[in-house]
Amino acid sequence: MTNTSEVPFHCDVESSTENGVTVTTVRCHGRLINQTAGEVKEIVKPLIPQGGTIVIDLEDVTFLDSLGLGTLVGLKVSAINEGYCTLKLQNLSPRIQELVKLTSLTKLFAS
Repeated sequence: MTNTSEVPFHCDVESSTENGVTVTTVRCHGRLINQTAGEVKEIVKPLIPQGGTIVIDLEDVTFLDSLGLGTLVGLKVSAINEGYCTLKLQNLSPRIQELVKLTSLTKLFAS
């Protein structure tokens, strides 16, 4: 049985400039899972070649599955490979922090 009161997954995007660097914040809401991970990828992937800092805010993410985590890893690796973009995760719930730790991804997301 699904919880019908849960907010459908969506992301809000806002950009600002801090010390001459463009900072784009992508605030995710809902469940970042198999069916919704593509939405994050569609939003973030085109931002990477633009450079600057991309912050993915997970404060309002209620659940993260393996595909959601895999999508975040793929985006982080793409940002690293581009070389002129920094991608950060922000406001991870204790449960998501534990998932990152259990999958030995803490070091990747700390860079």
